[in-house]
Amino acid sequence: MQVIPITLDEKAQLAILRKLLLAWDGQWFLKTVEAFGLDRAVEQNRKVRASFGRIEMRLVLQALGLDHARDLAEAASILSGYALAFFGDALDASMDLSGNTLYVRVAKCGAYDNVVRAGLSRKDQSCVACVDLWPAWLGVLLPGHNISCSALERMGVGDSSCAFVISVGDK
Repeated sequence: MQVIPITLDEKAQLAILRKLLLAWDGQWFLKTVEAFGLDRAVEQNRKVRASFGRIEMRLVLQALGLDHARDLAEAASILSGYALAFFGDALDASMDLSGNTLYVRVAKCGAYDNVVRAGLSRKDQSCVACVDLWPAWLGVLLPGHNISCSALERMGVGDSSCAFVISVGDK
């Protein structure tokens, strides 16, 4: 008898993939903590997340048929669309643009929620990675520009939300 696969509708597939994205990241991190300790795992996670962020944006640009974003406004739109598609309701973030500065406020973060559930002694792991993630994403979307990111608030250190100011300088 031939086996016929049961197929999941696209909505179910996307929901599963969103959960797997966070679960993969979380499991990698926890196993790294077990092997190397929390401080080394946090540092390694920062590097891995930035590297993965560059891969994410290269794939998004490829899917959009673009080499890069035209400007910060288009880059912010791409990031907003990426967050909606791949994080869904695990991320609640707003972005405001003023000239060459992007203001980001995160009210809900699935990665941070997973950190809290893990019950480790530190809760800033995702925040440490996030400060490097925004420049990694924008570095691919706006190649050759000088990009800086400052965290004004971070849930991982007790703030009620995360707030970032990202500045993009000329090439």
